[in-house]
Amino acid sequence: MPISHSAQALFIEGPDAVAFAHSQFTSQVTGLPTGQWQFSSWLDAQGRVRNLFHLARLGEERLLLILRGGDADTFVAALGRFVFRARVKLSHAGMAQLAQGPALPMSIVDADTDVVRLGCGSHSLLFGNDLAANDIWQHEQLREGWPWLPTDRLNELTPPSLSLHRLGAIALDKGCYPGQEIVARLHYRGGNKRHLCHVLLSAVVASGTELRRSDREFVRLLLVVARDECVEALAVIADDVSNNLAQGTENTSDEGIVVQLVNSWPD
Repeated sequence: MPISHSAQALFIEGPDAVAFAHSQFTSQVTGLPTGQWQFSSWLDAQGRVRNLFHLARLGEERLLLILRGGDADTFVAALGRFVFRARVKLSHAGMAQLAQGPALPMSIVDADTDVVRLGCGSHSLLFGNDLAANDIWQHEQLREGWPWLPTDRLNELTPPSLSLHRLGAIALDKGCYPGQEIVARLHYRGGNKRHLCHVLLSAVVASGTELRRSDREFVRLLLVVARDECVEALAVIADDVSNNLAQGTENTSDEGIVVQLVNSWPD
């Protein structure tokens, strides 16, 4: 199925909101100034990404998380099990439309109206209920290597395989958070053999599809965008497979889809 023109979001509010988020998520939340956003993620104990999101600090005690895939109610229920005595309130902020807006400096948040604007450098990502939704932002962000996680890819991939370090979503110099030991081990000792790639496809395939070759995993597709007879995608691909793709060999899946490598990103 295609990626939606909408997204879900949740609020984390209260005197302990920032400290709580810092202890649970992979980014440096305590260092995030009011009026800015950062990429962040929440992992399970095995270091797999349960949720990926824009984390925006709207005030001293108020955070907004705009999900890049996934369900906010499920996220709130799971995260709520870790609140214990922290003075925080978790709430579903609802679903809203997404659209591309005018350029706004990277990491800036404008939430003074009913539409939240996230600065993405060459454009802004708009989140609100009174928007004429569009998918132009998908093309921009795909080429920058900004992952979006379809439901089939939640709880499946590690931060290095999504190349989240380069987006500032992973902090290695902060206290423990769920999955932190796995993240540190993969970073310092190696072991990650898959990375995020930008590919061209010979035909339209649903976002989230796993392509196979010789009845083995070939390419795990995330976001697929078709425009002007060109089908582009972000995918997680094993390093040996991406090397073969770069050389133009072994580039056709069992389903008959030809995959061409455009770019790949390190951890």
